[in-house]
Amino acid sequence: MLSSQPSNALPEAVRALAEADFGTVAQRFRDAGFAVALPAKGIMTVKPADGQTRPAVLLSVGVHGDETGPIEMVAHAVEALSRAPQQLAVDLMLCVGNIDAIRAGKRFIDADLNRMFRAQRGALAGTAEAARADAMIAATAAFFDGAGPVRWHLDLHTAIRASHYPTFAVVPELIEQDRKQALVGWLGAAAIGAVIMNPKSSGTYSYHCAEHHGAAASTVELGRIGTLGQNDLSQFADVAAALDRLLRGEPQRQAGQPHVFKQVQEIIKHSDAFRMSVGRDTQNFTALKRGEVIATDGDTVYTVQHDEELVVFPNPDVRVGLRAGLMVVRVA
Repeated sequence: MLSSQPSNALPEAVRALAEADFGTVAQRFRDAGFAVALPAKGIMTVKPADGQTRPAVLLSVGVHGDETGPIEMVAHAVEALSRAPQQLAVDLMLCVGNIDAIRAGKRFIDADLNRMFRAQRGALAGTAEAARADAMIAATAAFFDGAGPVRWHLDLHTAIRASHYPTFAVVPELIEQDRKQALVGWLGAAAIGAVIMNPKSSGTYSYHCAEHHGAAASTVELGRIGTLGQNDLSQFADVAAALDRLLRGEPQRQAGQPHVFKQVQEIIKHSDAFRMSVGRDTQNFTALKRGEVIATDGDTVYTVQHDEELVVFPNPDVRVGLRAGLMVVRVA
């Protein structure tokens, strides 16, 4: 838990961001003449005071409270930029997602925040995460309102389980083609190994921004979850460098393209009878062959429909009604 750590256990920039304290960096940008707003707890926007049109970049971290590596990485990036504020070349929104869960060192308080960005929440409507999502949705709309055509959203995560691709991203298919190509190019420059094209929303923050605000948006998985202050930041070096160049308006390095996959099945948990055939130690992107049983749920049986499908995010412990896994095939 964050609150149990000694105050000197974390670099100040990391502690501040983890606690949604923008005081110091916000003041540095204000002193440099930027228009800075704090529309909700854990959310800061920085724009030029003269209203010039620039690319709009939304960075979100901590949507799951136990995914701490991106918090550290972004804290150092924003701290450095705030000390040279005139190098900020974009409109910036920084969002710390599930503040209470970060403080508690837990994934969530009541329910998964990254399933709350949908119109219908059913039994989850009264959760703490539903209220937090409402605040994030309102601030996001205000940030993108009137923004120019170049809009980004990078929702930075780390995965629960090991993966055959240690870094990968989920990209909504509905993004306009040129912006999608730019996003995949950035992911390649950030050394992201794989991209999954997602045909429909499962209530994630990135899909919401793509669908409602025309953003080139992605959920980006950066290795494994870790303890705040104990993450190996070297594993984030390529992403940190690409992010720094994006925020400063600098050209990205030339790099190979990620392998591209498309989603072919969404495994939904319909009841408490749901059982997955893959073990809890199954890595993301583990291959299954045609006809193999993926999961059973009463009379419903999920099987592999292609010669080979790879399982991603297998998790039988999700709430009833939510996604318990994805099946993907490689297309490029």
